[in-house]
Amino acid sequence: MFTTKITPLALVIASLSAPASANLIISEYVEGGGYNKAIEIYNTSSDAISLDGYTLNLFSNKNVSATSSENLTGSIAANSTYVIVTSDSRAVDELKNKADLFSSAVNFNGDDALTLTLGASVVDSFGQIGADGVWSNGGVTTKDKTLRRKSDIASGRTDASTEFDPSEQWLQFDKDDFSGLGFHGESTEPTPEPDPEPVTPLECGAAKTLINAVQAEGGDSPLLNQEIELEGIVTADFQGSEQLNGFFVTSLEADIDTNPLTSEGVFVYFSDTDVAVGDHIRVKGTVAEYYSATQIGDVSQIEICASGLTATATKIALPVASISDLEAYEGMLVTLEQTLVVTNNYGLGRYGEVGLATERLYQGTQIALPGDAANAVEVENEKKQILLDDGSTKQNLDPVSYPGTGLGAFNTLRLGDSVSVITGVLGYSFDRYRIHPTVQPEFTTTNPRTDAPELHSDANLRIASFNVLNYFNGDGQGGGFPTSRGADSEQELIRQEAKLVSAITALEADVIGLMEIENDGFDEYSAVASLVSALNDADSNNEYAFVDFNVDQIGTDAITTALIYRANMVSEVGTPAITTEYPFDYSNRAPIAQSFKAINSGEVFTVAVAHLKSKGSCGSADGNNADLGDGQSCWNEIRVAGANAFADWLDSKPTGVEDEDIILVGDMNAYAMEDPIRAFADKGYKNVIAELDGNTLGYSYSFSGRLGSLDHAVATQSLLDKVVAATDWHINADEPISLDYNVEFKSDNQVASLYSQSAYRASDHDPVIVDIKSVAEPKPTPEPQAPVLTAEQNFNIIESADIGTVIGTLEFTDADSDYTPVTKFIVSGHSAITINEQGQLIVAAALDYEFERKITLMVQAQDSVGNLSAAQLVFINISNDETDDDEEDSGSLAWLSLLALPFLARRKAKK
Repeated sequence: MFTTKITPLALVIASLSAPASANLIISEYVEGGGYNKAIEIYNTSSDAISLDGYTLNLFSNKNVSATSSENLTGSIAANSTYVIVTSDSRAVDELKNKADLFSSAVNFNGDDALTLTLGASVVDSFGQIGADGVWSNGGVTTKDKTLRRKSDIASGRTDASTEFDPSEQWLQFDKDDFSGLGFHGESTEPTPEPDPEPVTPLECGAAKTLINAVQAEGGDSPLLNQEIELEGIVTADFQGSEQLNGFFVTSLEADIDTNPLTSEGVFVYFSDTDVAVGDHIRVKGTVAEYYSATQIGDVSQIEICASGLTATATKIALPVASISDLEAYEGMLVTLEQTLVVTNNYGLGRYGEVGLATERLYQGTQIALPGDAANAVEVENEKKQILLDDGSTKQNLDPVSYPGTGLGAFNTLRLGDSVSVITGVLGYSFDRYRIHPTVQPEFTTTNPRTDAPELHSDANLRIASFNVLNYFNGDGQGGGFPTSRGADSEQELIRQEAKLVSAITALEADVIGLMEIENDGFDEYSAVASLVSALNDADSNNEYAFVDFNVDQIGTDAITTALIYRANMVSEVGTPAITTEYPFDYSNRAPIAQSFKAINSGEVFTVAVAHLKSKGSCGSADGNNADLGDGQSCWNEIRVAGANAFADWLDSKPTGVEDEDIILVGDMNAYAMEDPIRAFADKGYKNVIAELDGNTLGYSYSFSGRLGSLDHAVATQSLLDKVVAATDWHINADEPISLDYNVEFKSDNQVASLYSQSAYRASDHDPVIVDIKSVAEPKPTPEPQAPVLTAEQNFNIIESADIGTVIGTLEFTDADSDYTPVTKFIVSGHSAITINEQGQLIVAAALDYEFERKITLMVQAQDSVGNLSAAQLVFINISNDETDDDEEDSGSLAWLSLLALPFLARRKAKK
C-alpha cells in the first residue's frame, strides 16, 4: 500500500485516455455505522480480469490529491465481484466476513470521493473530487447508506471532476445493509417497501430508561445496541448541518441518582426534529458508542413534552485525580469556576479548538531529566487540561469562534491568556475530553504581546538566533513557485518576507544565526542575499551583510543555516568555516562558524549556528535512535553525537581565530534537560538562558500544548562571563498559526484580516537574544621608558632662510609612546634655533654665514611623565647665499673688511 497524488489535470488526461469499453466498475458502496465501510468492484465482462495495475484511491475532505490508495492484486472472475473492506478491526464481523481485501483506503465518509484507476487512467469514480458536502439527490444520499449500482450500468464514470448525482446510477438501501455484497445484478434491486405502520406517539412520563443507567459507571454503556426510550432536558443544541448533528440532554431532577460515578447527561445524534435548549423531550433510539463516546443513535421518534425548563450546570474543577474521573460527567452541562490559561491555540482557526489548563504546561524534558521524571511531569499535565471546542464540524470558520470579538491580526488569542469561567457540555472525541460551551467564554489578555527587549544598559553587543521557517525565495527574481518548502507563490513570499524583516530589524542584533533558510548558495539571487537586501531596504540606520561560505550549497539538505550581521557594528575576521564530516553528513545539518570583531570595542568573538536532527519521522529510526519512551522522542542518539562533534569542532578554532569567546546558537531540536544540551555543557558550552535564569522555564516553541526550548544559545565560560542578559522574544510560539503568512485554509476576508506585516507569527520558533558587555583585551602597560635621541645629528640651512623656516626633524624613538608620548625638547647652546614638540628645528633669528658657519646645540627629549633622554649634540651647518656677494662691492669695499676684523674677532669671542 502507498499514497499517490492525482492532480485535477491528471484526471482530465486520464479520462481522455480511459478505454471506452472498461470492464470494471464500482458496483456497491457501503457507508455504514462506525467503521462499517466497504467497496465492491464488479467485472462486467465474460472473461477473468487481472487486478494488477489497478488502484483504488480515496480523496478525503475536499482534497484534490489522493489521501490514501490501495494497489490491487489478484484477479476477478467473469461477471464476479471483489469486495474491499476497511482494515479497521472495529468493523462488524458480518461485514468483515465478506472481504476479499482489507484496506485503509476504505475509510470514507459520505462526503469523500473515490476513483478506480488503471495506471494513469480513471476507470470509474464515485463522488466529485474537490467538492464539499454530502451528495444527495432524488432520494439517494451518500451518507449513512448502502448504495448499489443500477444493473444496466456496464461502464464506469471516468470523469471524477464533474458534478455527481448519486440518483442517476445508484439505488439506495438502509444503513449497514450488507446483503448485496459479493454479487451484483437484478437480485440486488430493492423490494418495494410496504406502507409504514402508523407511528404511535411517545408518551411523556411513561416508563423509561434513565440516562444514568445508559451511562453507568466507567466507559462503554452496558446497554450498548439496545433500543430504549429516555427523557431529559436539552442543555445544548448543535443540530446544524455544520455542527455535531445532534443535541445534549440531562436528566430530569427527579431522575438523578446518588451515584457520583454515573453521568446524568448524554448526546443524542439526531437533527431531523428541531429542539431547543430548555425543552423537556422523550427520545426513542439505540444506545451506541461513537469513538468511545456514549450516545443515542438511530433515533426513530422524539416527543417534546414541555419547553422553557432550566438545567443546572454541575461544578467541576481541574486538576482531576485521574483523567478517567471526567467520564462521570460525559454529556453533562458543567461549569469550571476557576482561572484557566490558554495552553494550545494551534487548532483555533482550523477547528475552533482551544486547549486550557490550570497553568502553562511544559514538556517533561524541559524541566525534568528524561525518563521517569519527565514522564511523571506529563502524567500530571494530562490531569490539568481540558479542550474548548466550538461544536462545529466545519473547518476554517469565518469568523473564528474565539476570542468572542473575532480573531484577527491585531486581536489575537495568545498562549498564557486566561478565562475565569467556562460553562458548557462535556463531550469526548478524538481521545480528548472537551467542553462545547453554551456560554461564550470571555478571555483576558494576561500574556500581552511585547516589543523586542531593549539592549541591556551594560551591553554593547547583541547576538541572536532565529528559525525563519523555510524561507525559500523561488528563483530570486519573482518566479520559481511553488518551491519544495515555504511560500507557495510570490504573494506568499512577499507576506512571509515582510514579517521576517519586521522581526529581524526589531531584534537590533549585531550577529544573527538563521535556521531553515533555503540552501541555494550565496549569489545575488540566493535566499540569504534576498533577505539581506530586504533588511537593508527596510532599515536605513544599519548595513546588513551575510557571511559568504563560497559554496553552491552547504551539505545536502534543502534547508541550511546562515549568518547575517550588521556591518556597521561588527566586521568579519578569520575564515568562514563549515564541515560535512560525520555526524553532519546527513540528519544533523552542516555546522557553520565565523569570527567577528566588534567595531566599538575591538573585541573578537566567534559565532556558530547549529540545526540538529528533528524529533519527527520516527519510522526509520532504530536502536538508540528509536523513541525509547523517555520523553526525548526519536533520533536522540544522532543529536547527541552532533552536540559532541560540534563542540570538538569549535574547540579546534575552525575559523583560524585563536579566541576563547565562542557562542553557538540554533535549533537543537532538544529541550533544556535532554541529552544533547547536557552534552554541550559537559564539553564546556553552557546553556546561556538557563545559566542566567537559574532554571529551565524559558521557552521558544510550543508543541501539543506544551512549552519548551528547542532553540538555544550555548557559550564558553569566557563569553558567558560577559553576558548581561538573555531571553526568548515570544512573538511566535504563543501566537495562533492562523496569523502567519499562508493563505491556505482562509476565506478571502481572512487572508486580509488575519495578516499583518508585524513580527508576530513570523515563524513558529521564538528568536533567542543574548546581550553581551563587549570588552577589548587590555594591552599590557610597558615599563616606563625614556625617549632616545639619535646622536650627533646634522642639518643644513642657508643663511638667508626666513625666521620660522623648518630646518628638519630630529630622529628619536619612544618605546612607550602610546602611554607616555614625547611632549617637548630642551635646547641649550644657541638662541637662533628652537625645537617644537614634534622635534622640528625652526629658525628663530637671522643667520649670517660670514659671522657663523656652524651652530652647535645640546638637546634632550622629555615625555609626558618627565622622562628625559640622554643629551645629544645637534649641528646646524649654515651655507653662504652667494647671490648676496657683489664683485664690485668686494673690490671697493675690501678695505672695510680689514677695519671690521677686530670687531669680528671680538664677536666670536662672545659666542
